[in-house]
Amino acid sequence: VFAVSVSAQRDDELAYADKVEDLCQGRPPNEYFRLTTEGDCRDVVRCDRAGIAGTIRLASVKCPSGLAFDLERQTCDWKAKVDNCDRLSKPRRVKPNFNTDEPVCPDGNLQCGNGECISQAFFCDQKPDCADGSDENACSVDEDPNKADVCNPSECLLPDCFCSADGTTAPGVEGGKLEISNLPMMITFTFNGAVNDENVRVYDKLFHGERLNPNGCTAKATYFVSHKYSNYSAVQELHRKGHEIGVFSITNDEDPKYWTEGSYDNWLAEMAGDRLIIERFANITDGTVVGVRAPYLLVGGNEQFNMMTDQFFAYDSSISAPLSSVPIWPYTLHYRMPHKCHGNAQNCPSRSHPIWEMPINELDRRDDPEFDENLTGCHLVSSCSNIYHKDQFRQLLQHNFDRHYGTNKAPLSLSFDPSWLLANTGFNDVIDDWMTHVLSTYTDVYFVTELQVIQWMQNPTSTAALRDFGEWKENCAVQGQPHCRLPNACPLETRELPGETHRLHTCLDCPKNYPWIQDPTGDGFSF
Repeated sequence: VFAVSVSAQRDDELAYADKVEDLCQGRPPNEYFRLTTEGDCRDVVRCDRAGIAGTIRLASVKCPSGLAFDLERQTCDWKAKVDNCDRLSKPRRVKPNFNTDEPVCPDGNLQCGNGECISQAFFCDQKPDCADGSDENACSVDEDPNKADVCNPSECLLPDCFCSADGTTAPGVEGGKLEISNLPMMITFTFNGAVNDENVRVYDKLFHGERLNPNGCTAKATYFVSHKYSNYSAVQELHRKGHEIGVFSITNDEDPKYWTEGSYDNWLAEMAGDRLIIERFANITDGTVVGVRAPYLLVGGNEQFNMMTDQFFAYDSSISAPLSSVPIWPYTLHYRMPHKCHGNAQNCPSRSHPIWEMPINELDRRDDPEFDENLTGCHLVSSCSNIYHKDQFRQLLQHNFDRHYGTNKAPLSLSFDPSWLLANTGFNDVIDDWMTHVLSTYTDVYFVTELQVIQWMQNPTSTAALRDFGEWKENCAVQGQPHCRLPNACPLETRELPGETHRLHTCLDCPKNYPWIQDPTGDGFSF
């Protein structure tokens, strides 16, 4: 009897192993899926190939109470926002056959998943050309058959192109013109979202007439401005003082797919439309609104960058570079990205684009970098979820500054959601004290805008000669009064947001309607 029961148990184990093999057939190891649609939608598993003797086992994860697992986004979210609890897994996409033992297609052609051959140029062009649609299903930075080439430093020459094999080489160093020791250490403060009276008080405390870089010019920052709730007279004043204004979209839509799978026209309406609104109502006429940051850092792949090229945007600052011992310098996207496409559902550009990428090097957020657990990095300072206390925050700033300053002096990007600074009492004082400490301790550290980083990279100059570096002397230390003391507070509506009235603060005349995505000038619809 005992032998029979052991045999039956062994049969069950083998049957389970076969079932797991079937479940995991062709499934990526990092994809979570459900074993049942019954229950509360919190439980998922993934195929873990690290079992004994290479066997596959199922590793399970359970979302916290009140949340459900979203298969599409592969993350836990509020249950009301998850609409795929009735499905077991993400839909399977048919992949093309790029790796065949023998050539099966004529030169210049590749094979679809169903065996037909089509021109290589048709792959990853946003239109399904294979009958099974497989030509659009292998389009990541690594898979796209028409992807950009790896960096070729002999052809990629400044001022228009910059790359290095692993992204860590500083401009000017390779040819022996400069050494790491005489490069400036550039720090960029970037703020995302609406500019309003509340967060302007935060900005004015950090960036004022007495806070001077070693060249005698005031410290500067970059503001990626979204439209709703922005005060354009305040945006105009930031620009007058020499800060940089970039775009952060009109709608700030919360649906991740709206951005990662957004069409060319989507990105055009959101970003070129946002620039139109900013230039008109903040009266910025000098063509300096050239930087883009995607909401939630959800990059839009080649469509976003095709739009940026056509609309003469100069750079993007939405791509995170994974935490590593040596940080990444900014690079142009003429050649392939020098680091992994990193982050949540990222859709990085795979093709060649004449656009600068100002990567956000992830921050090391460990309390004790000498001895601590292996914590993942965080891209925005305001996303470092383990930072609660002022002394932790000071340590975060100083340690990451030291990491950059002590290796290759890649620019340190400190990106914030201003509401985080407002919510964490005293954190603004920490930044204030730290900036004072840095500028009084080092003679080669500059608080500059993203555009000023590019200007320096296009013409690498030693710290000794930076006092006379022309591009950094524009709007050096601006004096004078704001353009208007009492802006117009225009109460406006738009057909696009029925039932809502919004105030648009501007030093200029009020438009007829509240500017929105189909009517960015507020002059009225053209249809």
